[in-house]
Amino acid sequence: MMHAATQSPTAPTPSDGGLRPLELVCPAGSLPALKAAVDQGADCVYLGFRDATNARNFAGLNFDDAAINTGISYAHARGRKVLLALNTFPQASQVAVWLRAIDRAAHSGVDAVILADPGLMAYARATHPQLRLHLSVQGSATNYEAINFYQAHFGISRAVLPRVLSLSQVEQVLEHTAVEIEVFGFGSLCVMVEGRCALSSYVTGEAPNTHGVCSPPKAVRWQETPQGRETRLNGVLIDRYAQGENAGYPTLCKGRFDVQDEHNYYAIEEPTSLNTLELLPQLMKMGVSAIKIEGRQRSPAYVAQVTQVWRQAIDSCRDNPHRYSAKPQWMGALDKVAEGQQHTLGAYHRPWK
Repeated sequence: MMHAATQSPTAPTPSDGGLRPLELVCPAGSLPALKAAVDQGADCVYLGFRDATNARNFAGLNFDDAAINTGISYAHARGRKVLLALNTFPQASQVAVWLRAIDRAAHSGVDAVILADPGLMAYARATHPQLRLHLSVQGSATNYEAINFYQAHFGISRAVLPRVLSLSQVEQVLEHTAVEIEVFGFGSLCVMVEGRCALSSYVTGEAPNTHGVCSPPKAVRWQETPQGRETRLNGVLIDRYAQGENAGYPTLCKGRFDVQDEHNYYAIEEPTSLNTLELLPQLMKMGVSAIKIEGRQRSPAYVAQVTQVWRQAIDSCRDNPHRYSAKPQWMGALDKVAEGQQHTLGAYHRPWK
């Protein structure tokens, strides 16, 4: 497939080894990011409107109608899909905003809408029955009973699992549902059960569940002090870094605090990125349908770099799963764009389980 004057990486074809095709789902916070993802081999891109209906409602990001139309045309011309995230929960006084967003999505020609709120799912199914529905990670469905409930009542085709499940728990979900399962593979690691976290709201009054942003940039401050570089969120001290120490974006769940006898301690989670490259053979064998890359708030350069690495890795694993290994150059490239330039397997790897 050709785009402009360069050759686009090929999307996956059915595996000769019996493994189901694994879609690479990449973030698009802007039109340049969408094009970067498609050009580097993403099978799907996901994006949002420029309002609180999506959980990455950052200033300067997201899509108006003209940009969405251009992006959809660009992706579809190259055989790729566009998913629209309407993954926040409507506020009682503004439900019409979310309903209009579903109508806009349906009329735009997106390939699926990613939803968290059951009321919006009911509206979408009744009003636009041809519209494919995906259950957002914001829906917090961590077991197959919940996923099957959403499928039976709202006809969802895919569910995105929260980043709190171990590999064995993911496998259990897959064994008991016919719904496609999408898991996060790389990016900022949310340690909460998404859709239920109130930490950002506690400090700033705004949360991704309703306002479309966790730790809004307008509340973030960096300050050099004699004690070190300090990060604050709405005036609350989140962390203090020594000279040369890797620093992460200040979210309350990834701050360092004094807890009893532990001082300057990561009480909940370290500021580090999820990276599951080494788990690809297991995820494919389990029957996972898609790998999601986090980062709609990141730059087109980030999207291009991460998409390129994951395209190569998925293709390599698909072609020869028994001899697959995560190449050092892949890990090095991803660490350069990882949060705090560090990575973890997160909840997927729990040695005590």
